[in-house]
Amino acid sequence: MASLKLSAPSSQWIAGERSLDRRSRILTAAPRRRVAVGPIRAGSYTDELVQTAKVIASPGRGILAIDESNATCGKRLASIGLDNTEANRQAYRQLLLTTPGLGEYISGAILFEETLYQSTTDGKKFVDCLRQEKIMPGIKVDKGLVPLPGSNSESWCQGLDGLASRCAEYYKQGARFAKWRTVVSIPCGPSALAVKEAAWGLARYAAIAQDNGLVPIVEPEILLDGDHPIERTLEVAEKVWAEVFYYLAENNVVFEGILLKPSMVTPGAEHKEKASPEMIAKYTLKMLNRRVPPAVPGIMFLSGGQSEMEATLNLNAMNQAPNPWHVSFSYARALQNTVLKTWQGRPENVVASQKALLDRAKANSLAQLGRYSAKGESEEAKTGMFQKGYTY
Repeated sequence: MASLKLSAPSSQWIAGERSLDRRSRILTAAPRRRVAVGPIRAGSYTDELVQTAKVIASPGRGILAIDESNATCGKRLASIGLDNTEANRQAYRQLLLTTPGLGEYISGAILFEETLYQSTTDGKKFVDCLRQEKIMPGIKVDKGLVPLPGSNSESWCQGLDGLASRCAEYYKQGARFAKWRTVVSIPCGPSALAVKEAAWGLARYAAIAQDNGLVPIVEPEILLDGDHPIERTLEVAEKVWAEVFYYLAENNVVFEGILLKPSMVTPGAEHKEKASPEMIAKYTLKMLNRRVPPAVPGIMFLSGGQSEMEATLNLNAMNQAPNPWHVSFSYARALQNTVLKTWQGRPENVVASQKALLDRAKANSLAQLGRYSAKGESEEAKTGMFQKGYTY
């Protein structure tokens, strides 16, 4: 079988949009030559990757994201008057990861590196706590956002250097899927350079993760910042996901062994008109149907600063009719906000906090099945959590 030698994108960039249709016309017009075509493979892990993705994308279940960096976790702890110490971070994560019955609603948990290697105060590894509940352990593998030179004050995600060896070590520690988050800002353009950089980085990460046994979550977050209408968000989302899937294919990523973590298609957070869950579902599903192959097993939405109830209502609206993929959640703040405020760092509040987590997880489980009702939701669950320029 002929092999294709891939190279990194050129540093030269011609501004402007390049649609997939245009690429198709170019490829069609090119002289034809006989090429041996074989199946795309992800090394020796292909079957395992496909099975892992299917387990995570199982009916009525979604992902608990607790992969905040130590600095961001410190901000959460400070909101309830706690210092940012390893002991306090461990106590909070223990509360979450040892919640009895969590596996009924949660199929995967994304961890920060520190958490992957931590244990409970009784010496039980957090990874084993998750396995006991039949929850897949996952790991954040990117190294954060830095300014992108030559762009319109935009960012790019670093972390490809040494990624293969890190993924191999995480696999040995028990992780079975990975997450890489990059962002696209609508108020900043987005520039063609930023979109291409985001797509290429995600594709290289995905290929490396699969080669080392980890199912990659592909997350180009389109930030809520801005006052743009929902139509503009749809336009940008379609552009971004077209670019992402182009480079995923270029890097021979196995689509059946990935998960997506997209933003919902909503108006900008500062837009004068608020969209209903039905409108958000309509525009989001339109984008997914236009851009995401049905081979992808799961769409695990991020909440992006929506209130707990908003995130659940929007997910529920998207599951009122069958979809080609498992449409579910990968929430951080939208699962943890009430939990953290209930806990307040006090041991006597642990049981009540774990009940709050189960209640929130169950609500989103019902939303994944299209059966959620907002009746009886607390005022806290209705509180928005959008922060302009939010960083992890």
